[in-house]
Amino acid sequence: MDNALFAARVNDAADICEKTQKPKFLGFLTADKAEYARRLLNSRRCSTKFFGGYEGAERVMLGCFPDWDEIPNFPVSAVTFTFRKSDTLRHRDFLGALMALGIKRETVGDILTEEGRAVIFVTNEIKGFVLSQVEKIGSAGVKVSEGFVPPLPLQDRLEELSVTAASERLDCVISAICGISRAKSEELIGAGLVTLNSEASLKQTRAVTAGDVISVRTKGRFTVVSLDGRTKKNRIIIKYKRYV
Repeated sequence: MDNALFAARVNDAADICEKTQKPKFLGFLTADKAEYARRLLNSRRCSTKFFGGYEGAERVMLGCFPDWDEIPNFPVSAVTFTFRKSDTLRHRDFLGALMALGIKRETVGDILTEEGRAVIFVTNEIKGFVLSQVEKIGSAGVKVSEGFVPPLPLQDRLEELSVTAASERLDCVISAICGISRAKSEELIGAGLVTLNSEASLKQTRAVTAGDVISVRTKGRFTVVSLDGRTKKNRIIIKYKRYV
């Protein structure tokens, strides 16, 4: 979808919300689309929020709300797939199977997989269809149930590491944790291939803090644990977790 068409959809959602004084939601967005929508709606009267079913989700829904004290729940549900551990099923297997059923990409959020289990976030609109119609992913049989038992699969696949960097700047941190040059990290940021807390970030100088989640396309996803210590050469010691 080109930016002009997407901008029209975002503005339509805000118009409907402001006119009817009722919430309006827009299907799951990539981090760069979410950031684009955030900028578009910056001056609108309605309140906006982005949510993907859990804290730190990469794909998020846009919610436009009247100026209420309380924001209602997003129409997002989790669906759990269980299967034999000997069946190696990955993100692409689940996405391909859902798309083959005619499900639109914008109704499917993050797909989190591990050995024998996957949790997929979907819109409430298609939840019933997924629960009743999906019996196989490829040639592998699956059992489908609503909700999930914590922790999410993604949380089980973290490796804690540490590196040093010259500063807390985003380009410096990416260079350190990805093992690439500063110039390459600047190139990735400039190309819109980096997200910080699910927001596309084009500012190389943006400061990174503990708790931030950084995604670098083709390089991985990382959670910053701390930036507390200093080496003898006054470089910052960064502790982080890498999704593996």
